[in-house]
Amino acid sequence: MNSKNEDPTVNLSWKRYLLPPLHPEGQKFVIIAAVVTLLLWIMFVPLGLIGLLATIFCFYFFRNPQRVTPIGDDLIIAPADGIVSNIMEVVPPPEIDMGNEPLTRISIFMSVFNVHVNRAPVTGKITQIHYRPGKFVSVAEKDSEDNEREEYSIMTPSGKKVGFVQIAGLVARRIVSFVKVDDELKAGQVFGLIRFGSRLDVFLPKGVEPRVALGQTAIAGETILGSLEGEQTAIKGEER
Repeated sequence: MNSKNEDPTVNLSWKRYLLPPLHPEGQKFVIIAAVVTLLLWIMFVPLGLIGLLATIFCFYFFRNPQRVTPIGDDLIIAPADGIVSNIMEVVPPPEIDMGNEPLTRISIFMSVFNVHVNRAPVTGKITQIHYRPGKFVSVAEKDSEDNEREEYSIMTPSGKKVGFVQIAGLVARRIVSFVKVDDELKAGQVFGLIRFGSRLDVFLPKGVEPRVALGQTAIAGETILGSLEGEQTAIKGEER
């Protein structure tokens, strides 16, 4: 039930579905695509139509829709949109300082049609960030240990550490991060993005069971991957 100080209005307009906000990282790409489209249109209208479709897709790719994050300090939330492509026990990268024993790793595969803005899986402080250069090969069907990646760990207020990794894919050519070590993040807060198709891994702390299944569609900032306390939590949310 809403309190007297809360706004009960929920945005249900068509803009929420068809015209979501554009992330600032995509503005220059949309502008470039629009200028090229204009030039092509002047030269040859059919080419201009192709350019228009490319401009629309560019806007679509860099969209940053509003998300409502479930409230609960114990929740681990999906940091990316996409398909849960793998759940397995893996030793986490040493750079994120989560020990040398296997932990549950949940992999979320992002196609070029998914939202590519990435969000913090938990509330806490960034303790490690490590960039690893590498190749650009498919991330859909293998562990892709040689791919370019950005590795993070975040410490929750309760002292538990969660790791997550941005992995560039076959088409992706740049990982973008907006945070640095010691930054404080809220669960569901935007921390980066990967351009054009990729994967994001989440390492759950020892003893935390996944609450998602293989093949499930994850929504960044909303889908619950697990619980640090292993208990059910309220469904009330906060829009970001």
